[in-house]
Amino acid sequence: MPQALTYPGVYIEEISSGVRPITGVSTSITAFIGATLRGPIDTPVRVQNFAEFERNFGGLWRNSPLTYAVNQFFQHGGSDALIVRVSNVPGTGKATVGTEGLNLEAASPGTWGNLLRVRVDHATNPELATAEQLFNLTVRDMGTGTTERFLNVSVLLAHRRFIGKVLEEESKLVRLADPIPATRPNSTGEDGAGRDPLTVTPGSVPFNADGSDGDTIGDEQVSSGAGLQANKRGLWALEKADLFNLLCIPPFSFDEDIGVPTRVEAAKYCRDRRALYIVDPLRVWDEPADLRAETNGLDSEEWGLGRSENAALYWPMLRIPDSLQQGRLADFAPCGAVAGVMARTDSQRGVWKAPAGIEATLDGVPELKIKLTDGENGQLNPLGVNCLRAFPEIGRVVWGARTLRGADSLASEWKYVSVRRLALFIEESLFRGTQWVVFEPNDEPLWSQIRLNIGSFMHTLFRQGAFQGKSTREAYYVKCNSETTTQNDINLGIVNIEVGFLPLKPAEFVVIRIQQMTGDIPT
Repeated sequence: MPQALTYPGVYIEEISSGVRPITGVSTSITAFIGATLRGPIDTPVRVQNFAEFERNFGGLWRNSPLTYAVNQFFQHGGSDALIVRVSNVPGTGKATVGTEGLNLEAASPGTWGNLLRVRVDHATNPELATAEQLFNLTVRDMGTGTTERFLNVSVLLAHRRFIGKVLEEESKLVRLADPIPATRPNSTGEDGAGRDPLTVTPGSVPFNADGSDGDTIGDEQVSSGAGLQANKRGLWALEKADLFNLLCIPPFSFDEDIGVPTRVEAAKYCRDRRALYIVDPLRVWDEPADLRAETNGLDSEEWGLGRSENAALYWPMLRIPDSLQQGRLADFAPCGAVAGVMARTDSQRGVWKAPAGIEATLDGVPELKIKLTDGENGQLNPLGVNCLRAFPEIGRVVWGARTLRGADSLASEWKYVSVRRLALFIEESLFRGTQWVVFEPNDEPLWSQIRLNIGSFMHTLFRQGAFQGKSTREAYYVKCNSETTTQNDINLGIVNIEVGFLPLKPAEFVVIRIQQMTGDIPT
């Protein structure tokens, strides 16, 4: 009712319908954790193509399998990645320079900073009141050709164009380092006037060659180091990200697998964050028997991961031309390519479609490390191992869709990747889409709104073909009433919502029965 009825007439009031649409979350944001050439440490950065990855993290690097995995992700259809760079650099590992009292350091650790050059000039705006305090700073990355120029900046802390703050907010190349000079720095390279100050040696000052890439990263930098979780570093740097759906942790180097602590923590963390961990195989697995071996097989201490419903293993390794090695074939972990296939399948068919089959092609993969036969595939599939296969005419494809919980002997309801990912998608979408319920009056009007909104969301999925069943009654249900929420629950401030759905299962085994017909026999 309107707040005040003061005059005779017609009053118009808008009434809420109670509909709060639930939007489905993204399904294929893929987090990558590992070493890169450059970029912020322990900070998730979102990139949406490989060119953006090159700008932020330096592109392909022979010492980093992660960089190849990201490239394969985008090549296979991925479009959204979170990159977490971890490093094993002693000290800061940043290249530094001092010019006329102005001390600068590279924005991130790595030898890439050794190629930076800097120039200071005083061609500032003379109309500014503080012109005598200002200077211009130009920085060029000689490795990539990227140039940054900052005009009318000052070394005075109180100035609105304080160089430290400007570089922190606008530069991807350098940062101000202590000590900060009390007065503006002198111009550099005056004898190079009229020439490009950043390509002629007298026109600019090179950074010192004190940047370092550090040693090869290990479990200590990703999962097992002291204080990583508390300080949101390594794997737990993803706490700074709002959402991710797939996790890839490629081998630490081309000679070293990730360790048991990282595999275990990654699977646990994916369970907490409603994500799927795409697990790479061990390098010593050269034949199917190796996966069943007591020393390093799926049930060995060297593997250590166990059977997680939030993890899926793909085998064997991919053999792909290495552009940094004159196109020679090299072995690569499959996680990036498989994540790209999942993203492509989600986009074309939906998260409920198993990311496997003749459509799940591994583009740009001329060979697999091992060519499996049907018999060998038949040995591994019941163990929950997703095989990568090569078929005539079709090419290389993903030929398995099971979680690690998908071994036949476990008889798990989370046997299939598509079923598990659909459940995670629904859970995350409902978690975010029902936040408005908190602190609402806990009674039938609220329950009916909940049923309406969640039911609408589930009906949309049903119409898109996400569930089994010819009718909504067969496909899903939503319960929120006095049966699910008792008076005692109400007294405790609890509302219980029950949602059930009948998922689609992939047609893993196709059986065709053929019978020979006989002609009529005269009697």
